[in-house]
Amino acid sequence: MKKKDEPSAVKKFFLTKSVHPLLVGLSTGLYPILFYFTTNLTLVNSWEHLVFFILIFLLIPMILFRVCQLLVKKHVFGAYGAYLIPFLSIFIFLFFIGICHYGGINKKASLLILFGSLALVYFLVKHLDKIIKVQLLLALIGLPSLIYAVANQPFYSKDWHLQPDDIEKVIFKTKPNVYLIQPDGYVNFSELKKGYYNIDNSLFEKFIDDLDFKNYPDFRSNYPSTLASNTSMLMMKHHYYNKAMHPSDGLHSREVIVTKNTVLDVFKNNGYKTHLVTEAPYLLLNRPKMGFDRSNFKRVEVPFIGKGFKNKKNVITPLKDYIEIDKEISKFFFVEFFNPGHITNSKYETTGFQNEKVKWLKALDAANNTLTEMITMINELDPEGLIIILSDHGGYVGLDYAMEMYAPIYERDKIYSIFGSNLSIKWPNNKAPDFDQQLKTTVNVFRILFSYLSQEKKYLNNLQADSSYSLIFHEAPTGPYESINEAGEVTFIKYDQGSSDRE
Repeated sequence: MKKKDEPSAVKKFFLTKSVHPLLVGLSTGLYPILFYFTTNLTLVNSWEHLVFFILIFLLIPMILFRVCQLLVKKHVFGAYGAYLIPFLSIFIFLFFIGICHYGGINKKASLLILFGSLALVYFLVKHLDKIIKVQLLLALIGLPSLIYAVANQPFYSKDWHLQPDDIEKVIFKTKPNVYLIQPDGYVNFSELKKGYYNIDNSLFEKFIDDLDFKNYPDFRSNYPSTLASNTSMLMMKHHYYNKAMHPSDGLHSREVIVTKNTVLDVFKNNGYKTHLVTEAPYLLLNRPKMGFDRSNFKRVEVPFIGKGFKNKKNVITPLKDYIEIDKEISKFFFVEFFNPGHITNSKYETTGFQNEKVKWLKALDAANNTLTEMITMINELDPEGLIIILSDHGGYVGLDYAMEMYAPIYERDKIYSIFGSNLSIKWPNNKAPDFDQQLKTTVNVFRILFSYLSQEKKYLNNLQADSSYSLIFHEAPTGPYESINEAGEVTFIKYDQGSSDRE
């Protein structure tokens, strides 16, 4: 029975230098987990992530420290045994923070952490209890931030998924293979000739022109980022960021793009096999359920930590394989690769807009090479295929860094550098529909395409507004703003999310 004046277990810990190895293991990983989940909540919202982090950041360190305790007791490390657990406590804690900060193992940072830990342990070897208390205190301080982040996730409404007509039941009269090829950040040809770009891209333009592609000048995206643009495109609806206060929130973007959307449903309803071919697992990071029939990335290949741009694969090889199997079945391909991309994200990484432009132009050359090889291959294997080259947004050339787009911008060339998106289509038999002049923005591409495949013009009655929107959260009240109106004019008007969908 506990004596009246005997301190509690918690008080014992804070009054003694005796620390259990399991507690040491717990303290090394607890704060890094809270930190990563707080700052990357939309990327780790799966049970698989929770299990992974508990295993790697908590259970394995606990086991490690227990084994180390036993080895130290057996004098395996001799006189250095006293340093082992304090050193590992410092090193693993900082190493985990480094992983969470860099989205993976950064070699230079890891070396600095190693040598820094070796230096620190010399002074802190007798203060393991204080090290653990600091680590647990940081976790305690970080816990409210995670609770706040979870509690303030916007309520996810699917109202914007609803279609104004029966286009989900559309029946195709013709069923060519459809290739949606998305080179990230490829600004439209007309914008390349002016503004901050002002470059000669005629060699590639002639290449696709010779293959009977039709280019759509001044085409643009409705949203300035990959996830926001693609969710709108594949649902064929505006979302206006769905009342989110940050572009990563409110849309469940990866679930919409990868798991279920109107475009996928329509193709499947018409007997198509659907294929996702992507250069990197960016769209798969939070491990959404796979809605495509085939993907070149298996679930086990998707990392639990990171931004999704590592582990890159060649997209042409799996695309070729998918074209050649089940030739009697119509197929839809969504092919994504990340050149030319956009300029660097952070103001801490930028080299200035002129140098960022030089880097983007090199990436444009790489994108043209990939497109040339891919289109040549498709044209040889499937000359009757319907090929759409459609980028998700522009390259942001003219800005110093990409995150500038979340503050008000009024200059026409900068706005069009962000939203200017390339669209070129190879229509079967080189016969574009007589209503293709309505192809102006990404949100309406598939509604117009399905009108063409079904030979039903009634679906054109519910085209979405050809306006472009940014989510602003710097230097102005947070919310979605119209950046370009339907006439193509630069604007800065806060969107009222209580208004009707079609202006």
